[in-house]
Amino acid sequence: MKDIKGVFRNLEKSIRGSRWFEYDWEIYNSGAYLQLYKKNWHNENQGGIHFETYIEDSQIKKKSFPILMHAEEDCPNQAIFIKNFLELEQERISKWKDYKIKGSGYTIFQRTLPLNFNNLEQRILQELSEIRQLESGVDKILGEI
Repeated sequence: MKDIKGVFRNLEKSIRGSRWFEYDWEIYNSGAYLQLYKKNWHNENQGGIHFETYIEDSQIKKKSFPILMHAEEDCPNQAIFIKNFLELEQERISKWKDYKIKGSGYTIFQRTLPLNFNNLEQRILQELSEIRQLESGVDKILGEI
């Protein structure tokens, strides 16, 4: 069994080393759980807008894990944000392989990946690098509400 916490430590280092990772991005890493968000996304207490992934016991048993986007209770005008964000970005998200738009509760979209430890950090980094391109849409909708 691979050291999941080590995977997430290495993932955090890789994210921080990405050319797109600048001063306004933040990472919350809690062992086998990681959130990626910008400073203005109301996520200081991990309850705002963020991209998230985790590999805990349940995911190990299922041999799959999620990559997703949340707009939780700290997101201002949460329901309006989600509605407006999806109106803006739904077409782009729907073109990404295996991403499912939820738009209910606080989950905006999700992709479930098979849990295979070969190149795991690189695969997660690739997914987060893709979805982080939604930052301008998040910033635009936050500026409007």
